[in-house]
This record gives sequence, structure tokens and C-alpha cells, in this order.
Amino acid sequence: MKKNVLEFLEETAVSYPDRCVYSDPERTYTFAEAIRTARAIGSRIGSLRAPGQPVAVFMEKSASMAAAILGVLYGGCCYCPIDTSMPEERIRIILSVLDPIAAITEPASRHLAEPLTCPIWDFDELTGTPEDAELLAQIRSGACETDPLYILFTSGSTGVPKGVMGCHRMILNNLCWLEKEFPYEPEDVLGSQVPFHFVISLHDIFVPLRFGCSTFIIPQEYFSSPARLVNCLNSSHVTSVFWVPSALTVVARLNGFDTQLPLFLRYIFFIGEVMPVKYLNYWRRYLPNARYVNMYGSTETHVSMYYELCRDFADDERLPIGRACENVKALILDDNGRPVPPGDPAAGELCIGGAALSIGYYKDPEKTKDRYIFLKTALSEQERFYRTGDIASYAADGTIIYHGRKDFQVKRMGYRIELGEIEAAAALIPQISECVCVYNEEKQMILLLYTSAEKIDSKTLSACISARILRYMMPNRYIRLEQMPRNVNGKADRRGLKELYAQGEKRQG
Repeated sequence: MKKNVLEFLEETAVSYPDRCVYSDPERTYTFAEAIRTARAIGSRIGSLRAPGQPVAVFMEKSASMAAAILGVLYGGCCYCPIDTSMPEERIRIILSVLDPIAAITEPASRHLAEPLTCPIWDFDELTGTPEDAELLAQIRSGACETDPLYILFTSGSTGVPKGVMGCHRMILNNLCWLEKEFPYEPEDVLGSQVPFHFVISLHDIFVPLRFGCSTFIIPQEYFSSPARLVNCLNSSHVTSVFWVPSALTVVARLNGFDTQLPLFLRYIFFIGEVMPVKYLNYWRRYLPNARYVNMYGSTETHVSMYYELCRDFADDERLPIGRACENVKALILDDNGRPVPPGDPAAGELCIGGAALSIGYYKDPEKTKDRYIFLKTALSEQERFYRTGDIASYAADGTIIYHGRKDFQVKRMGYRIELGEIEAAAALIPQISECVCVYNEEKQMILLLYTSAEKIDSKTLSACISARILRYMMPNRYIRLEQMPRNVNGKADRRGLKELYAQGEKRQG
């Protein structure tokens, strides 16, 4: 039984030493080169004798950054990728919590690490470290599947970054599940979209280690030009993508397949937001033979549930998030904290347990205690689960349906309202490209912000939406945006929009 993700890398490298594992437009690493580079880096980090401690990685997303991450793991530590485009004050806050034992930089980002008192090493310098095979073997001999693997910082509900600490077991279990449900071949190429500080990147970094395939890092600017993006997918022979829905929808909204199609795609995974069915149907119309999978997870649970689309869905249908992955548990708690029986349609908070569960929030025992709870189950008096904050229910066939976030649920005029229902109704209007609802608590106003090629009359919007939702759910204002603002992970920036329009001062329509 594997205890460390590097065991997969070492096994695969024996069979495919000269096959590419990571590449970008500037650099390619074969499995053999990645191991040599990572073991050199690991020898320097391991000399600090600080097993399980975090190493901050200040690098632009690249094939070299992926190799640096493997090096951190060889050193017996966990990696924390730092988004070098973040405001320096946010980086300062993260580092004050992280207190890393070392930092890996490159010339363009070294200044961001200068305030640290720990060793700061340039990536190119580290790759020249003589390998200490005895030290690396000693580190590995003490490996355990529950050892820390990563610390990824996400924004909390207050906007203050929180560090989620994941372990090797999460990835080991995920890779074994993938082998059964969605096996990759050595010829496969993953097209990486998200930054390495986003949890989806775990798929792009670690899948090649198990299957001998490779990951190509797509330049971010390609995602604003569908023609350029599709050309990149074809020239790199990309067979699998695991993207946030916004990356898929931009291709559909701009009719990206009018001139050419992705020729090699066979796996299309998406996660992180609700995927608009009308845009999903665009992809399925042009690429009917690919496998489409709605994934569900979070930084705290990685990929924990999935639903493969095996039938057609109407534009106004809700995609299920499906069932728990192997060795993962999913249950729904009612308002009294009791599990909802499977088959009962009552909605409640989705909770995830089993091998997908992360360790907790780094240096924040109170928040960990609040979100990671112990429940009595049929098999145990005290089983640990993560409270996701997502509202879900069981469908008649036992699959789970996502309804929205608890913090997207508002109360107005005595009614509980799911903002996601309003968004779903508005998204069906053909002229609307994207939409987001925000709530002004002070004035009890619902604002619908949308993007479209041209302004839509408010009466037209109201008429279309009122046909699908109840009267008390109707938005008070409609605001057209030139483009939807996004956070660093490519999702709609709901928090920023709510702050911007908190007082309802900017109005349109």
C-alpha cells in the first residue's frame, strides 16, 4: 500500500523515463529529469530536518514550479504555493500565518520572500544541489499517508485567508479511484488551466505520476481567445481537461468551435461552480464522444463526488453532483444536525468524510473544530466529517443535487431565498452570458448583475424570470456589466460584487 505520492512517480519513471511529465511553452521535464531535479531540491530541504513543515513556493505557474513542488515533497515537507500576483499585503498576511521553514523563488519573485527570516533559495540554485540519497531514504522511511502534502490558502467568509492542510492519503485515494472510473493512458495529455494555489491543480500535478501521462500548462492569456485556446489544445494533443466552468463557458459564449474543434479531447471534467447546461450542451453538440463529468469538491476535500453525464439534459435542468467517490462518504444534515435518510428529498447541509478529508485549517484549531465535526454513523460512534456549507438533497435515484451555498441563502420578507435559483432562471435567457445575484441586507434588495452583448430592457428581464420563480424572489434591480469580474481562481467574484454594490448605489435598468 502506498504511503507517499512520490512512490507513484518512482514506479512510473522506471517504465517511462524519457516520457514528458510536465511541460509549458518554455520548458519540458521528462520523468527522469523531474526525479533528478526533485531529489536535488529535496536534499537541500531535507537538510533542514523539519519533516511536515511548510515550504513556500514563490514561482509563476510553470513546469519548473511543478518540479519544485515534487522537490518539497522529497524533502519530507508540505508545499504552499504563493500567488505572486496577489497584493503584497495579502501575501504578508499569509506568510505571517504560514511561517515557512524555507522558500523557493525565482528572480522575478524573490523580493516577495525577502521579509522572511527563513532560508530563501532560488530554484535554479537548488537544482544544482548534490543528491543525498541516504538522507532521502531516511526521510521516506518515516513516511505516513496522513503526512501533510500541501497548504492551500483560500478566502474565508470574512475575506481573511485560511490555510487548508491536505495529506497524501487524499491524493493516493483519488488516484486509485480514477484508475477504476476514468483510467488514463500514457499517451494522454492533461491541459492545465487553474493556478497551482487552486485545489483543482492537484489533479494536474499528480495524475501523471500514477499513469505515466503528461500535463501541459496552458498560458492563461489563451483562455480569453477561444481560437487560440483550441489551437493550443490541438497542437499539444490535449486529451483531458479539468477546468472551472467559466473556462468552458467562454468557449461556448464566443462560438469557439466555429472554425476548428479540439481533435483529441476524451475527458472533460468541471468543478468549482454550477455549470450552465446551455453551455454544456454546446460542448456536447460539437464533441459528442467525449466523457463529461461534473465533479464536486473543495480545498478541504479535493474531489469527493462525481456525476458522469450519460443522458441529455434540458437547458433548465439542474446537474446532479452525483455520488461519493470510492472510500469517501457523503451525507446531508437537517437543521437539527441529524442525517437525512437517503431518498428523503429534504434539503440540508452536505458533509464529506472518509479518505477525501483534509487535516484541517493550519494553526487555526477553533475554525477546524467548527467545520470538521464528529458524527455518529452506522459504523462508528465518532466519525469525522467536513461541513461544506453547501445545501443539497437526494434525488429519487439516490444521487445528490446541489442547491447552493448556505451563505447564498438569504431571508427577505420572512422568506428563505436561494440566490442560485434566481441565477438559474436568469441564465436561461438567451441574451444573458453570465449572471450573479447579490443581496443588500440593509435595504433587503436583490440585485441581478449580468453580462450580455447589449442592454436588456428590465421589463423583458422581469417577464422572463417571473415565469420561473416565485414573486417574492424577484430581483429589485438589474445591472448590466461589460464583463464579469473574477477572482484568482477564475470564478465570478461574488464578494467583490457584493461590496461594490452593497448600498445599491449603482443601478441600471
